[in-house]
Amino acid sequence: MLDQPWLVVLVKSVIVLFVVVTTFAYSMLFERKIMGWMQLRPGPNRVGPWGLLQPAADAAKMLFKEDLTPETADPLIYRLAPFISLVCAMGAFAVIPFSESSAGLWGVANVNAGILVIFALTSIGVYGISLAGWSSGSKYPLLGAVRSTAQMISYELAMTLSVIGVLILAGTTSLAGIVHAQYKLWFIAPQIVGFIIYIITAVAETNRAPFDLVEAETELVGGFHTEYSGLRFGLFFIAEYLNMITVSCIATLLFLGGWNAPFGLTFIPGIVWFVLKVGLFIFMYIWLRTTLPRLRYDRLMNFGWKVLLPVATLNLMVTAAIVALMG
Repeated sequence: MLDQPWLVVLVKSVIVLFVVVTTFAYSMLFERKIMGWMQLRPGPNRVGPWGLLQPAADAAKMLFKEDLTPETADPLIYRLAPFISLVCAMGAFAVIPFSESSAGLWGVANVNAGILVIFALTSIGVYGISLAGWSSGSKYPLLGAVRSTAQMISYELAMTLSVIGVLILAGTTSLAGIVHAQYKLWFIAPQIVGFIIYIITAVAETNRAPFDLVEAETELVGGFHTEYSGLRFGLFFIAEYLNMITVSCIATLLFLGGWNAPFGLTFIPGIVWFVLKVGLFIFMYIWLRTTLPRLRYDRLMNFGWKVLLPVATLNLMVTAAIVALMG
């Protein structure tokens, strides 16, 4: 990144930001369409042809909604919290390589410790949710924020351990290096246990059903964002979907060979394969939300600490032992 002129970095950043925001808008629309198809109803179909302008209508509605701030809220932290979540969610895309060509990587920056940067940013993102609940000055958002902190810390541990096995096999923390190490064999094969753990923990980390206990409307009125309205509420919504896209990109890079083509189908550009793989994960998210009911909170925590964490630790130990013996 340091070798690139600042203007090139700026242009790349604008392009990636535009693509990511557009992807968020239409992934939300496709989610509603797919859920409608699975539940035998039409879904959004009134705004524009086939409902394609629904994201624009939703954005306009959020912009013009009245923005209220509770009298009991901490004014500065209350206003700052949504931007913390949004900036951390968007910042992760700065180090994600989307493909590679003779001109180099398709991405804003090629960071040697790319996976560590992403984990650092997504970990900071939980502060946005926690501070939003605390600063609202109401008990229901506070309960939602506490539950969010406990859930994310619990599942981050298992997620991190599931990824370390991949780093041991690849011998690098560079995302591009990890993809290059999967040129012959995707890591989903030797790390199938780590892959399953990562997928489960990624759903919990992004607060998606059936792990959406952070919001839990039936128990907590609305969760950490109960007191938010208008554009600030929309920023939390955008951050959630961006995080969903981020973990889908990471799963593709770590376990499914990134932009590497399957079955030797190299005549199709790598960026196409990358998008298809990410889209597969996003479809899985929608499928889970449509199919499964929400977990009870005590079962959620027991599953994270008593099942996922021990299995992830065992998988890491076995991987390290096998690599050491073969080396």
